[in-house]
Amino acid sequence: MRFQTPLVPATLLRRYKRFLADCLLEDGREVTAHVANPGSMLGMKDEGLRIWLEPNDDPKRKLKWAWRLVDHGGGHFTGVDTGVPNKVLKAALMAGEVAGLDGYDLVRPEVKYGENSRIDFLLTGEGRPDTYVEVKSVTLSRTPGLAEFPDSVTARGTKHLGELATMARQGHRAVMLYLVQRTDCTRVTLASDIDPAYASGFAKARAAGVEAMALGCRISPDGIGLGLPLPVSSV
Repeated sequence: MRFQTPLVPATLLRRYKRFLADCLLEDGREVTAHVANPGSMLGMKDEGLRIWLEPNDDPKRKLKWAWRLVDHGGGHFTGVDTGVPNKVLKAALMAGEVAGLDGYDLVRPEVKYGENSRIDFLLTGEGRPDTYVEVKSVTLSRTPGLAEFPDSVTARGTKHLGELATMARQGHRAVMLYLVQRTDCTRVTLASDIDPAYASGFAKARAAGVEAMALGCRISPDGIGLGLPLPVSSV
């Protein structure tokens, strides 16, 4: 997925009200950018961070800038937009480019299931069990090389694990897929100290037959694409 317009480097001044960030452009201008991330953004919202913004001239948008990347230096980046994983994965799943989730006849996003829930992707194919794929964006890293999920308490995420477990018990295939929007991590684990309930739900889901998968990303100021599979552990 390529960014629609060339990104512009900036310095983060502050992130506030969840969806807003004040930023300093290299030409000295201060601008307010939209932040497409409702999470805590732990470790990614410190004043002085080098970031990348996407400008737009859409008259329907109140803000003319959107925060897209954190620049860690050394060629490493983190994607901020939590909507990116589903966009990137949809194209890859439809093209059969995700190992282990290829060969299906139909890929349907946002399908209602369970108790008032929607699965990110439902994969179906003749002679194969229906496959329910839930996707989570992972951006937290407190230990070099290690990505963690979640970065805050997520009752919604725990509910999704329970819904997947129900599908697995009914004989369907259920997959919890973590998309790591960082280029500096090679493995994924749970931040059980941040949300013990999610860690417990993960263990119960795995016991019920839910699969855990993780994929890295290729990220640059040009765009974001899928990377290599990463190992997932619960500790």
